[in-house]
Amino acid sequence: MKFKIATLALIATVIMGCKSDKTTENEASQGDTVDITNTQWTLVTLEGNDLETAEQNGQIIHFTLHSEGNNVSGYAGCNRFTGKYSLDGDNRITFSALGTTRMACPNSTIDERNVLSVLEMTDNYTVDGEQLMLNKAKRAPLAVFSKSELDSKPITQIKWRLKSFEGKEIEKAENEEEDIYFMLNAVENRVEGFAGCNTISGSYTLNRGNKISFNGVAVTLKACPDMTFNEAEFLKVFEMADNYTINGDELNLNVGRRAPLAVFEAVK
Repeated sequence: MKFKIATLALIATVIMGCKSDKTTENEASQGDTVDITNTQWTLVTLEGNDLETAEQNGQIIHFTLHSEGNNVSGYAGCNRFTGKYSLDGDNRITFSALGTTRMACPNSTIDERNVLSVLEMTDNYTVDGEQLMLNKAKRAPLAVFSKSELDSKPITQIKWRLKSFEGKEIEKAENEEEDIYFMLNAVENRVEGFAGCNTISGSYTLNRGNKISFNGVAVTLKACPDMTFNEAEFLKVFEMADNYTINGDELNLNVGRRAPLAVFEAVK
């Protein structure tokens, strides 16, 4: 009889220990928070409808939460947008001060107002594997996004000085105000730079596989009659480039698999 009681006590202890371990494991799992910042999130489902493609007008609908400064930036289907975000406990998230560019895109098949409305309404999120759901209260997700991490070698927030163009090494001319360069601003997805006579500005998009595109690149209208560098031809680099390669401190802007359109070096 004593043996049976001792055996039952041992079994009960083992069961309680297993339950305790499981509870601890579940609590740890629930306490884990998935970092959703500094990742490009690409739209896959909007208002319950799966999208065949998130590409609109040559760009992918996406957003990125930049941990530095709590800024959000992205593309809504026609216009680029920027703003602020706030993350709190229990997967709470809010977006504020959203602003967009003002382009017209009559051929869009996705109404970007619905995309922007998702951000305005969202108050919480859930993560399931590689997918991020933006929600309102406990309703069905307003939209679902897929994780699309940018390449590990960053090219943003770096001043890229022109090293060679059309196969020729570039040296700063005596009458040039500064080096020919460009820089990608990660927060606003803006490109800025100097083309030899005029400053340049516009927007850009980075996608996986070292894909890059420049959009709405504009220049000032300064005249430089003594300049020997062909600025007009150089600006075509930004119109044509669709991918880039990195080799140490060198960045090549390319189109397809041809020889580089231009080679730049990082300014440290």
